[in-house]
Formats: sequence, structure tokens, C-alpha cells
Amino acid sequence: MNETEIYELLGYVKVSFYRTETLKSITNDLKMPSQIAKEINVNTSQVSSALSDLKKKNLVICVNEEVRKGRLYKCTDLGKELVKRL
Repeated sequence: MNETEIYELLGYVKVSFYRTETLKSITNDLKMPSQIAKEINVNTSQVSSALSDLKKKNLVICVNEEVRKGRLYKCTDLGKELVKRL
């Protein structure tokens, strides 16, 4: 990925408080959306939406996609790279 693409993703994340804080929250940890929401003091639905957006950009992954409740998310290497630049 080149610098221009990195900056585009960085702008995409930074434009949203929810995406930014969600990504920061799971940089080095596996967390459920409810844990992230509690930590950053927002609604779980806002975190879920942010996670969906971040997942589409390959910045986070769900490690147990098959479960309905208790899904765990973590940063991809690309996500961790962006957090360093936030």
C-alpha cells in the first residue's frame, strides 16, 4: 500500500470520532462491541457501525464471525499502522 492510500484511509478514520476511538480501543486487544462502547462512552450501535466500516476497509477483523453474540474484534496490521499515525 502506498502513502497516498494510507493517507486516504487515515482521513476516512479521522473524519469519524467513532471509527477513530473504536480503532484505538482494539489496537492491542480483542474486544466485543459492548466493551468498546463502554470504554469510549458511546452506544453499542455506534461501535457496531464503526466496526462494520473499519472491517470493509480491512482495518479490523472479527475472529469468531460464526457466533451471534460475543463477537470479538481485533486490529489488522494495517489498522495498527494507522493507529500509529492518529
